[in-house]
Amino acid sequence: MSPLPPQLPRRVAVIAGARVPFARSDGPYATASNQEMLTAALDGLVERHGLQGPGEVGEFVAGAVLKHSRDYNLARETVLGSALHPSTPAYDIQQACGTGLQAVIAAANKIALGQTGSAIAGGADTASDAPLGVNDRLRRILLEARRAKSLGGRMKALAKVRPGHLVPDIPRNAEPRTGLSMGEHAAVTARAWGVTREAQDELAATSHRRLAAAYERGFFQDLVIPFRGLSRDQNLRPGSTVEKLAALKPVFGLSGPAPTMTAGNSTPLTDGAATVLLASEEWAEARGLEPLAHLTAYETAAVDFVDGDIAGGEDGLLMAPAYAVPRMLERAGLGIEDFDLVEIHEAFASQVLATLAAWEKQGLAPVDRARLNVAGSSLATGHPFAATGARIVATLAGLLAERGGPGRGLISVCAAGGQGVTAILERT
Repeated sequence: MSPLPPQLPRRVAVIAGARVPFARSDGPYATASNQEMLTAALDGLVERHGLQGPGEVGEFVAGAVLKHSRDYNLARETVLGSALHPSTPAYDIQQACGTGLQAVIAAANKIALGQTGSAIAGGADTASDAPLGVNDRLRRILLEARRAKSLGGRMKALAKVRPGHLVPDIPRNAEPRTGLSMGEHAAVTARAWGVTREAQDELAATSHRRLAAAYERGFFQDLVIPFRGLSRDQNLRPGSTVEKLAALKPVFGLSGPAPTMTAGNSTPLTDGAATVLLASEEWAEARGLEPLAHLTAYETAAVDFVDGDIAGGEDGLLMAPAYAVPRMLERAGLGIEDFDLVEIHEAFASQVLATLAAWEKQGLAPVDRARLNVAGSSLATGHPFAATGARIVATLAGLLAERGGPGRGLISVCAAGGQGVTAILERT
């Protein structure tokens, strides 16, 4: 038997995206599960583009950061409850806040290798419906009772239960290695890079202003699916100004000098879901679909945020994109000046500003602020952890298409665990 010819990588097109409006936790989506939100986003994409048939989509890859045990097979269960054909394979992926973008990359790799013609990637997260774990001491007692060989043994084990054992374990927004929340880590980095309160508030106000303008011009008409009474992101404050934000009290870094991080220049806990359709050019052409853009490069990185250069700001928890982007650009033979648009996930305004400063320190050109997050970002939309990457990919692809003609966009997403996921989109 003659060997199979080598498969050449194919270009990966971003065809479309769909998401539900993002909502503040314990608000309109308080009783919505990850699966319900992700199904709504997926259905919006499938129905708008006629993807219901068997074999129409090669696979579905998605994830969530805050997952119940019932969500162990979230992507597949979402498919089975959606308009997508039940014969569509699906699997979960998780990399904290980088989950959505890593899902896109995983799907893109199979398309590039010719293993599938199309795929949908995405993610969902609900801070409202966060899983509550059994107190670990109670869990151990219950396991001891299950292992007991007799009724007496089981009763002896259960007699060890105390009232304090009934207190559930609630998920904490803290790094297991340090015990510090993401906000506290960001506050350390902000001090190290000398990021000012004024600069953070200006970035936050700009994010709200630009997101509001994008909604007003109808940019999100094909991207956002109304859900549970919302048609726009609930966190959006069109009237946000630097003056209003300046009145807010700091909430992170309070143990250090002159804290600068507030609820206004940090992302709120958010519920939501997002999806994006990727395909080969051949698949898109056969269906008469014009790609919005192409995914041409991606890079991940991680930093030692436990024992690295924390005080100097180089290895802060959210600084991995400061390493991933220069590596990716060197490999692609590009500089910051070669990008028409730059999308940086706004976990915190201070983290965006520190990342920009770190890129410059590594020799990259300054980012033109007129090209940065031109339709707003996470400070205005909110940040359902696993949904953000897919939101950004679909938004950036839509922005490149809206411009008409050739263009290039950069994506940078920081993630818990000291990680970062970055990518390049191009329109030729």
